[in-house]
Amino acid sequence: MQITSVNVKKYDKEESKMKGIASVLIDDCFVIRDIRIIEGTDGLFIAMPSRRKNDGEYQDVAHPINAETRKMFEDAIFEEYNKVEEE
Repeated sequence: MQITSVNVKKYDKEESKMKGIASVLIDDCFVIRDIRIIEGTDGLFIAMPSRRKNDGEYQDVAHPINAETRKMFEDAIFEEYNKVEEE
């Protein structure tokens, strides 16, 4: 699996922990949208798209199943986020 492209839209609301939204294209044939870029206490992290269940809990709709894949997503998203941030 390879990440083909990443699109980041910066989110500029004061006092918001959300800093952007990303879409990731995998192998030119599968896209994951609405990956949130969040400012946490230890820096930026990504939050995968989720939906609210009947009991009020949130469940990821799509997510990496191992640390290596999560790191691949984080690296690609943060690289693009930094490019957009510099513009």
